[in-house]
Amino acid sequence: MKKVFAILFFTTLSSATWASFIYLPMNHDNQKNHLKAYGIVYFSLEAGLKSKWLLNYDGGAFLIENNKIVENECKIRGVSYQVISDAKSQLVLQEIASPSSNQEAVTLEKAPKIAVYSPKDKLPWDDAVTMVLTYAEIPFDVIYDQEVLEDKLLLYEWLHLHHEDFTGQYGRFYGAFRTAPWYVESKKNAEKQAEILGFTKVSEAKLAVAKKIRDYVIGGGFMFAMCSATDSFDIALSAEGVDIAEAMFDGDASEPNYQSKINYNKTFAFKDFQLIRNPTTYEFSSIDMTRKRKIPKTSDYFSLIEFSAKWDPVPTMLTQNHTILVKGFMGQTTSFDRNTVKSNVLVLGENKTNNEARYIHGTKGKGMFTFYGGHDPEDYTHRVGDPKTELDLHPTSPGYRLILNNVLFPAAKKKKQKT
Repeated sequence: MKKVFAILFFTTLSSATWASFIYLPMNHDNQKNHLKAYGIVYFSLEAGLKSKWLLNYDGGAFLIENNKIVENECKIRGVSYQVISDAKSQLVLQEIASPSSNQEAVTLEKAPKIAVYSPKDKLPWDDAVTMVLTYAEIPFDVIYDQEVLEDKLLLYEWLHLHHEDFTGQYGRFYGAFRTAPWYVESKKNAEKQAEILGFTKVSEAKLAVAKKIRDYVIGGGFMFAMCSATDSFDIALSAEGVDIAEAMFDGDASEPNYQSKINYNKTFAFKDFQLIRNPTTYEFSSIDMTRKRKIPKTSDYFSLIEFSAKWDPVPTMLTQNHTILVKGFMGQTTSFDRNTVKSNVLVLGENKTNNEARYIHGTKGKGMFTFYGGHDPEDYTHRVGDPKTELDLHPTSPGYRLILNNVLFPAAKKKKQKT
C-alpha cells in the first residue's frame, strides 16, 4: 500500500513539475481561434493566474499558469492549446531572452476593467469592439455621456469610443439621411439628452464629454477609438470655444473664418487639418482618406510595422499578429492622411503607397491612446442597416486581433520605459 501511495505521489508530483504551463500558440497554422484565445487569457487573469505574453514568438503566443479550469475553458471555447513542462517553458523563455532575438516575455498582471462608450439603444453589431469583446467572452460595461460627465470613467482602466461624432454634427449624415426616420429620431434623442445634462446644444455636451475623456487619458487611462470617433474627437478638442456647426445641426450659423481659430495644440494625434465646410458632405476634415483613396478592394491591405520587443514593448504588443499584412476595410473614417499625423504619434499600420496611416498610437500625460481607422475588419463596406458580422466565420481575423491587442495590453506589468 505504501509503495502504491509512493507511486501515486510521485506521479502527481511529476505532473505538477513537468506540466506546469498552458501554452496558447498564436501563429497562422496552430491556433484555430485567435480571438477567443484572448478571452482565455483575460479569464485566467481574472482568476488570479500568472500569464506571460510572448511578443514576436509564435505569432504572439501566451503562457499561462497551469490550471484544469483553464484547460476546460480552452476545450469549451475551441481554443488550441498545449500543456508544457516547466523545463520546456524555461527553454522558451531563455530563447526569447537572448539579446539576438527581437522577442520579449511580458508579464500580464491584472485583467483591466473595460468600458465601451456607446448609446444604450445602439444595436450591438453596430460596433466591432462590442462584437469582438462579446465573442471573446471578455466582460465590459456600456457607458455614455451621463456616466462620463459623472466621472464614472475613473472606475475603468480601458475605454473604447463607439463610432461617435464629438462635434455635434450627427455623423455628418445630413446630406444623405436627413429625412430617414432613424436620423430624425437619433437627432431628437441627442438634443433631449443634451438638455437633460444641462446644455443648450449637442455640440456643447459632446465637447464636455470629450474633455472628460481627455482628462481620463491624461490621468493614466487607456483609450481606444475607431472610425469617426478618432478624428471627430480631435476636431472637437481643437474647436473648443469655436462654433463650427451649421444651422441644421445646432440652430445657428457657424462662426466666420472658423478654420483660422482651430487650435491643433489641443489635439491628441492630428495637426494641420482642414475642416469640410459643406454640411451635406459626408466628411469632417482632411484627416480622413476615404474620399481621396483610389484602391480596389482586391488590393486594399495595410502592413504592420515591426518594433523592438525589448525596447518598445507597448507598440510591439499592439501589433502582435500572425501576419504583417492586414486586409483593409472602409468606414466613415477609413484611414488617416500621414500629413495630418503629429510627429510624436507612432504609426503602427500603414499603406505606404497611398501615404495613409491605418493604425496609430500615442501617449498623453500618464495615459495612452490608439486610433484605428475603419468600421468593421471583416465587412469591407459596412453601411447603415447592414446585417451583423458573424465572428464564428472569422475566428482568426488579423484585423480583429488588433482590437484585442489593445484590450489586453493594459494588463502588462508596468516598468520604466527605456529611453
